[in-house]
Amino acid sequence: MTDVLIVIPARMASTRLPGKPLADIAGKPMIVHVLQRAQAAALGPVVVATDSAEIAAAVREAGGRAVMTRSDHGSGTDRIAEALGEIDPGRKAAIIVNLQGDVPTLRPPDLAATLAPLADPAVDIATLAAEIVRAEERTDPSVVKVVGTPVSAARLRALYFTRATAPSGEGPLYHHVGLYAFRRAAFERFVALPPSLLEQREQLEQLRALEAGMRIDVVLVEGEPLTVDTPEDLARARAMLTSRS
Repeated sequence: MTDVLIVIPARMASTRLPGKPLADIAGKPMIVHVLQRAQAAALGPVVVATDSAEIAAAVREAGGRAVMTRSDHGSGTDRIAEALGEIDPGRKAAIIVNLQGDVPTLRPPDLAATLAPLADPAVDIATLAAEIVRAEERTDPSVVKVVGTPVSAARLRALYFTRATAPSGEGPLYHHVGLYAFRRAAFERFVALPPSLLEQREQLEQLRALEAGMRIDVVLVEGEPLTVDTPEDLARARAMLTSRS
């Protein structure tokens, strides 16, 4: 893959954990952990798109690039669409990666692996998931589950994403990680679509793509990258990253 651009949308107004991009984890704001892991993947430029001067300042202090966007975007991908006018006015990036700013333990090789499904021209968007191993996460609505049909041993074609426990019955459940690699044309098609019914009901923007008939493939990785949605998640992230420092 060439001409990859990684954009991290970040806002202060999280309903479940306000101000979480600037939450201190092992001496650094969470957004800086995510920024540095994206940079370590060495796929292409990394930019934070935000509506917060405080977030932008933290990113710049860490040596990163931040661009300011409006505060009224309904999804992270919509925020990225605005930022692209400044970041990539010549439309040179063939792959746009939307990396959510709340995955501070994401491993750079896993980020790189997300691009692999885009070698298949039938795939519009690629994303990441890991098997749920903590029993309490199977029923936790803050843990988004992906339901998919196998393409290979380490790849699914997504059928649905949900906050419910799904699918039912015996077998593994997969925790979706907030990371999307879009072909440029797929990205532009996605942001031109209105928010969909299921997207609004589940509060999951990727359902907009599925409802429009776009194909999303999911790379399965070992070990679950921690998504920070709650104070309990933040405590776990602090424990994990403090022990590694």
